[in-house]
Amino acid sequence: MTAPESPTIAAFDTRLIRVPLTRPWGAEVTSVGVIATHVVRSDGAEGWGFAWTPQIGAEAVHALLAHDITAFAIGRSADPGAEWRALWQHLHEAGGGGLTTIAQAGLDLALWDAATRAAGTSLTGFLGAQRESARAYGSGVNLHYTQDELVAQVRRWVDAGFDAVKVKVGKPDVAEDLDRMRAVREVLGPDRALMIDANQRWELDRATRSLEVLAEVSPAWIEEPLRADDLYGHIELARRLAASSGTPIAVGENVHNVFRFDDFLRTGAAQIVQPNVVRVGGITPFLGIAAIAAEYGAALHPHLLPELSSQLALCLRAVPGVPEPMVEDVEDAGFGALGALVDPSPMRISDGVLTEVDHAGLGIRFS
Repeated sequence: MTAPESPTIAAFDTRLIRVPLTRPWGAEVTSVGVIATHVVRSDGAEGWGFAWTPQIGAEAVHALLAHDITAFAIGRSADPGAEWRALWQHLHEAGGGGLTTIAQAGLDLALWDAATRAAGTSLTGFLGAQRESARAYGSGVNLHYTQDELVAQVRRWVDAGFDAVKVKVGKPDVAEDLDRMRAVREVLGPDRALMIDANQRWELDRATRSLEVLAEVSPAWIEEPLRADDLYGHIELARRLAASSGTPIAVGENVHNVFRFDDFLRTGAAQIVQPNVVRVGGITPFLGIAAIAAEYGAALHPHLLPELSSQLALCLRAVPGVPEPMVEDVEDAGFGALGALVDPSPMRISDGVLTEVDHAGLGIRFS
């Protein structure tokens, strides 16, 4: 008896929507762009996925999906990951990461959703859950908040049961950052974790000086202290921090492919990685990045998109001596909380702990 042929991609379509934010991420960021995708396989199975970009490039991502990626995909294997590298090579003329990988995620997620739905299970059932729950941490886009507004936000996280929070730093004067972080630490107390995120606002010497000052509040990590593509700057900053405060460096929000993650880990430029499942191109490359992080003994905490990041965090294998993955929950920014989904959210967070809600596939279909 011959094995049945693997299904192929019979149809693929996309649509661009804007999802309004309850709490704007700045004067110009009042919504996020979602490119919702839908795939139909030759065996009739369907899958839903998405690409995502908060402010810049949603129309360009949609165009890549609607034209180049659709033309490439029709008739090819619908097995998740089977054609990912070939598509990446096909799109490479337009860039090895960024718009191209964000667009690739739209197809990759839809194919994973179709495969898991066809198997009658969820993503965690398909990949194999390694844990029943994961820690979540409170996060916010809050550098533009007044100190009083920031403190009120941190109090909401504490009241909600979070034992770890992340806030933005990078004011023109580090003395103002320190005043704000002292106020945050006072609310948190000594036992809750405080992570700080500079969102690429510093250069090397300023980062060094700022982190010497901010070491007073014992940050659990410094995220994106330098320009995201400044590998050698991060190598030198890591050397300086190892000789002073020992604060770990976290990167990944704006690192777009598996090769660059390997660069940062292999050179010691980062100790924590935070791949964004959409920006790296979907679940297929995310799993590859997780395997590399495990080889280097680096912690991995997925960036944003908690409805999907939560499912991946539950499936990542534990590495001895390495903290288990935490999921970022930006206040009032989850797709479920924003009312953007057809179905109930596939996860819930209570007392700072994330658990899964029964669902099929990825459980993320946009209304």
